[in-house]
Amino acid sequence: MITSVASATEVFVLSASPSHMRALAASCAACHGTLGNAVVPNGGGNGVDKAKLLAGIDKTDFLTKMLAFKSGEREATVMHRHARGLNTQEIEGLATYFSAQTPRQPSALPSQVLNKNHAN
Repeated sequence: MITSVASATEVFVLSASPSHMRALAASCAACHGTLGNAVVPNGGGNGVDKAKLLAGIDKTDFLTKMLAFKSGEREATVMHRHARGLNTQEIEGLATYFSAQTPRQPSALPSQVLNKNHAN
Protein backbone atom coordinates (compact mmCIF):
# COMPACT_ATOMS: atom_id res chain seq x y z
CA MET A 1 0.00 0.00 0.00
CA ILE A 2 2.81 2.44 0.77
CA THR A 3 4.26 1.87 -2.71
CA SER A 4 1.05 3.00 -4.39
CA VAL A 5 0.89 6.13 -2.22
CA ALA A 6 4.51 6.93 -3.10
CA SER A 7 3.75 6.42 -6.78
CA ALA A 8 0.68 8.64 -6.58
CA THR A 9 2.76 11.34 -4.90
CA GLU A 10 5.41 11.11 -7.62
CA VAL A 11 2.79 11.49 -10.36
CA PHE A 12 1.30 14.50 -8.55
CA VAL A 13 4.70 16.17 -8.25
CA LEU A 14 5.52 15.40 -11.89
CA SER A 15 2.19 16.86 -13.04
CA ALA A 16 2.83 20.10 -11.15
CA SER A 17 6.41 20.52 -12.37
CA PRO A 18 7.28 23.40 -14.73
CA SER A 19 8.90 20.99 -17.20
CA HIS A 20 5.67 18.97 -17.36
CA MET A 21 3.70 22.16 -18.09
CA ARG A 22 6.18 23.14 -20.83
CA ALA A 23 5.80 19.66 -22.37
CA LEU A 24 2.00 19.92 -22.28
CA ALA A 25 2.15 23.44 -23.75
CA ALA A 26 4.47 22.20 -26.52
CA SER A 27 1.74 19.79 -27.58
CA CYS A 28 -0.47 22.84 -28.23
CA ALA A 29 2.09 24.48 -30.54
CA ALA A 30 0.91 22.84 -33.77
CA CYS A 31 -2.30 24.89 -33.70
CA HIS A 32 -1.60 27.61 -31.14
CA GLY A 33 2.04 28.41 -31.96
CA THR A 34 5.21 28.45 -29.93
CA LEU A 35 4.47 29.78 -26.43
CA GLY A 36 0.86 30.35 -27.50
CA ASN A 37 1.73 32.91 -30.19
CA ALA A 38 -0.13 31.49 -33.17
CA VAL A 39 0.36 33.02 -36.58
CA VAL A 40 -2.70 31.81 -38.42
CA PRO A 41 -4.10 33.64 -41.43
CA ASN A 42 -7.48 35.19 -40.78
CA GLY A 43 -9.70 34.95 -43.82
CA GLY A 44 -6.77 34.24 -46.12
CA GLY A 45 -5.09 37.58 -45.42
CA ASN A 46 -2.12 38.52 -43.30
CA GLY A 47 -4.19 38.96 -40.15
CA VAL A 48 -4.23 36.63 -37.19
CA ASP A 49 -7.03 34.37 -35.96
CA LYS A 50 -7.34 35.72 -32.39
CA ALA A 51 -9.05 32.53 -31.19
CA LYS A 52 -5.77 30.69 -31.68
CA LEU A 53 -3.73 33.09 -29.51
CA LEU A 54 -3.08 31.70 -26.03
CA ALA A 55 -0.16 33.91 -24.97
CA GLY A 56 -1.33 36.35 -22.32
CA ILE A 57 -4.81 34.80 -22.11
CA ASP A 58 -6.84 35.47 -18.98
CA LYS A 59 -6.55 32.43 -16.67
CA THR A 60 -10.27 32.33 -15.90
CA ASP A 61 -11.15 32.55 -19.59
CA PHE A 62 -8.76 29.68 -20.40
CA LEU A 63 -10.08 27.53 -17.53
CA THR A 64 -13.72 28.17 -18.45
CA LYS A 65 -13.16 27.27 -22.10
CA MET A 66 -11.02 24.19 -21.42
CA LEU A 67 -13.40 22.80 -18.79
CA ALA A 68 -16.31 23.36 -21.20
CA PHE A 69 -14.39 21.45 -23.90
CA LYS A 70 -13.63 18.68 -21.39
CA SER A 71 -17.28 18.32 -20.31
CA GLY A 72 -18.59 18.46 -23.88
CA GLU A 73 -20.53 21.67 -23.15
CA ARG A 74 -18.45 23.51 -25.75
CA GLU A 75 -18.23 21.84 -29.15
CA ALA A 76 -15.08 21.74 -31.23
CA THR A 77 -13.46 19.72 -33.95
CA VAL A 78 -10.38 18.75 -31.94
CA MET A 79 -10.19 20.66 -28.64
CA HIS A 80 -12.68 18.51 -26.74
CA ARG A 81 -10.42 15.48 -27.32
CA HIS A 82 -7.35 17.34 -26.07
CA ALA A 83 -9.17 18.68 -23.00
CA ARG A 84 -10.49 15.24 -22.03
CA GLY A 85 -6.90 13.98 -21.96
CA LEU A 86 -5.97 16.51 -19.27
CA ASN A 87 -6.82 16.51 -15.59
CA THR A 88 -8.01 19.67 -13.83
CA GLN A 89 -4.57 20.30 -12.32
CA GLU A 90 -2.97 20.19 -15.78
CA ILE A 91 -5.60 22.56 -17.19
CA GLU A 92 -4.96 24.96 -14.30
CA GLY A 93 -1.20 24.67 -14.92
CA LEU A 94 -1.65 25.43 -18.61
CA ALA A 95 -3.82 28.44 -17.73
CA THR A 96 -1.01 29.77 -15.55
CA TYR A 97 1.63 28.95 -18.18
CA PHE A 98 -0.12 30.61 -21.14
CA SER A 99 -1.30 33.64 -19.14
CA ALA A 100 2.35 34.33 -18.23
CA GLN A 101 3.51 34.34 -21.88
CA THR A 102 3.99 37.62 -23.71
CA PRO A 103 1.71 38.01 -26.73
CA ARG A 104 3.61 38.99 -29.85
CA GLN A 105 2.20 41.02 -32.68
CA PRO A 106 3.17 39.39 -35.96
CA SER A 107 4.42 41.60 -38.75
CA ALA A 108 2.11 41.59 -41.73
CA LEU A 109 3.92 40.81 -44.95
CA PRO A 110 2.75 41.79 -48.43
CA SER A 111 1.55 38.85 -50.54
CA GLN A 112 4.42 39.25 -53.01
CA VAL A 113 6.99 38.71 -50.25
CA LEU A 114 5.10 35.68 -48.99
CA ASN A 115 4.85 34.20 -52.48
CA LYS A 116 8.53 34.86 -53.27
CA ASN A 117 9.81 33.42 -49.98
CA HIS A 118 7.51 30.40 -49.94
CA ALA A 119 7.64 29.33 -53.57
CA ASN A 120 8.28 25.70 -54.40
